[in-house]
Amino acid sequence: MAVPKKRTSSARRDKRRTHWKLEAANLAPCPQCHELKPPHRVCLSCGYYKNREAVKVE
Repeated sequence: MAVPKKRTSSARRDKRRTHWKLEAANLAPCPQCHELKPPHRVCLSCGYYKNREAVKVE
């Protein structure tokens, strides 16, 4: 098995990990009720998806 010859410094290790950030969730307005919802998902407030009622919301 491969074993590193030299210890990786914390600066070098942390430079490699700088791109591990979390991203904010994308939200798109619902064309029916204009509530923000995740794209390509049924709207939780009105139940519509692609201008059709997908789920009955009470």
